[in-house]
Amino acid sequence: MLLLLQYTLIFASILTLVALGGCFSEHSGVINLGLEGIMVIGALGGALMMRNMPAGSPAFVIVLLTLLAAVVFGMAYSSLLAVACINFKADQTIVGTALNMLGTAAATVLVKAINTAADPNNHSATIEYVEQKKAFIHYFGSFEFNWFMVIAVVILVLAWMTLYKTKFGLRLMACGEHPQAADSVGINVYKMRWSGVLISGLLGGLGGICYILAGVSQWQFEYGVAGFGFLALAVMIFGQWKPWRIALAALLFGLFRALSNVYFGIGFLAALNIPGTVYNMMPYIVSLIVLALTSKKSRAPKAEGIPYDKGMR
Repeated sequence: MLLLLQYTLIFASILTLVALGGCFSEHSGVINLGLEGIMVIGALGGALMMRNMPAGSPAFVIVLLTLLAAVVFGMAYSSLLAVACINFKADQTIVGTALNMLGTAAATVLVKAINTAADPNNHSATIEYVEQKKAFIHYFGSFEFNWFMVIAVVILVLAWMTLYKTKFGLRLMACGEHPQAADSVGINVYKMRWSGVLISGLLGGLGGICYILAGVSQWQFEYGVAGFGFLALAVMIFGQWKPWRIALAALLFGLFRALSNVYFGIGFLAALNIPGTVYNMMPYIVSLIVLALTSKKSRAPKAEGIPYDKGMR
């Protein structure tokens, strides 16, 4: 049961970070369906940083630079969404879908090219970070503590304070509810929407590096992030675009995702002889059921998905 708690907390941390990123973007008025691709690119930036760290680097330096690289890569990739959807008013759903498809493919090609350049016989899309990963992990008896658990809680509190207790957050949400009214009182809607998308890239990049560090000490980028970006969107909708509700939803979905990792160690679950693939599908099945039951009551920001036009009233 301790192992179940451990995996639940780490998966909930990933979902919280990424869902909060989607929350900021949608509160600004931009639907970010590209969270899956942003996670992959953020994970790529963090993994490349860890791979190229000098041996014996202090743990603090490893953590700081890895997080910084993941954030920079995530924000840079999310800027593609911002340029296309805010500046050129492209369809947000199509652009987000394209970013998801491009993210995994681009990461795979890039990693293979880097590996081949270092070793002509190595054509894999895998990056190894065995020693560097230890900087993120601490053990309390048999419990594996990951620093991303703390980071997720800190960012959750900051997200709530930013959205509801600061001028920036209130202006951001105004741009997602009624951008014309926000513009009429001097708020730059384009800048606020850019801010929302870049914040989603920042948090999506953190979620990506957190995901690949959750289990193994190397990652094959051909696998992407196994639909966690889409699962985070479900968490965001179930959480009604509110930070604390998102955190609770992330715990629920994280629990079902954790079961696929530890069901064999839980007596009554192992005795059921249910194939492991069923447990792997559970969080996605649950997301479909939850969204089907709650979607009618969902209240998304009114102007999300609608390109802003100063001439419209």
